[in-house]
Amino acid sequence: MYLLAKVKLWFYIYNPYKRNMKLLAPTTLGGIALKNRMVMAPMTRSRANLQGVVGESTVLYYTQRSSAGLIITEAINISAQAIGSPLTPGLYTTEQVAAWKKVTTAVHANGGRIYAQLWHTGRVGHSLVKNGALPVAPSAIAIKGQQHFTMEGMKDYETPEALTTAAIQDIVLDYQRAAENAMLAGFDGVELHAAFGYLPNQFLADSANQRTDQYGGSAENRNRFVLEVMHALVKEVGANKAAIRLSPTSLYNNISHQQPLEQFTLLINALNQLPLSYLHLMNVPFPADQFPHYPSHPITTFGKLSTHPVIANFGYTRDSGEAALQEGPAELISYGALFLANPDLPKRFELNAELNQPDRATMYGGQDKGYIDYPFLNT
Repeated sequence: MYLLAKVKLWFYIYNPYKRNMKLLAPTTLGGIALKNRMVMAPMTRSRANLQGVVGESTVLYYTQRSSAGLIITEAINISAQAIGSPLTPGLYTTEQVAAWKKVTTAVHANGGRIYAQLWHTGRVGHSLVKNGALPVAPSAIAIKGQQHFTMEGMKDYETPEALTTAAIQDIVLDYQRAAENAMLAGFDGVELHAAFGYLPNQFLADSANQRTDQYGGSAENRNRFVLEVMHALVKEVGANKAAIRLSPTSLYNNISHQQPLEQFTLLINALNQLPLSYLHLMNVPFPADQFPHYPSHPITTFGKLSTHPVIANFGYTRDSGEAALQEGPAELISYGALFLANPDLPKRFELNAELNQPDRATMYGGQDKGYIDYPFLNT
């Protein structure tokens, strides 16, 4: 046993592959030092209470994973209207802010860095989760072919209410207030969730946005809401503390783009004019035969346009993540399920150790099982 321990220690210290791994190399992002280039991706876990307040288990959950270079929280509702799924956290009440303060304090005490992901679900919700209020969206177009989880089980999506121009401006202010609360809670920055079919993504996509005013029609108009929100976030948190997550090729939640290259090129060029900390891009696969106009390599296609550091996300392993960093344009890699199941993921990558497998039955909701009980390496 002693000899085995000595061998493991030697391998940990002298392994040349470990020393050369870009994934494990320190970097800076938005002016803050990161211990490595491994990012914990945002993952909905549905462990808040009915008031959207996270508890002590959530404090431990994030603290356990503070060896990540950067943690991006699960999506956090910016308002009561923003809620789409039950038991998801918020950042719009005093009690919610105080609870998140415990999280950031613990993460920082363990040498970690943490951003809050700001969330408005738009039409991806149900009145049963919203105290009877209908979801809102750019246009009154329901999601088809999917169902939504509620406390009364799976339900078909409802037709959302189309937002008025005044209501859109109110939501922009909600994002700004949530960013203010994030800073009060001690977060290092904020990320706008503009991916995976949620409200900002709905404005971007012509499949969900059929408006005829300044927020619809042309690519410039469909970009407008996202850019207004990003300007508000930068105004609130300052330079190099606001970021954005995009999924140019995701079809989830009935999202599609007729001209994605034009759409996202214009958007990223506009984002380049803002002092953002990073651009978080999702490399979501799609049926190429049905969408031949989609770029086959969205990280490369859109990442190379960005003047901000690029975080690449979706399906990366230890080796493919390292290869992506070596090839560029990605400068960091975010991991979701791997961090969920392996709180010490950077160490496991260093040692090329066996990985815990995620329990998918406990990913979305439940108690501490499948949340804070994944084992660490015994080294």
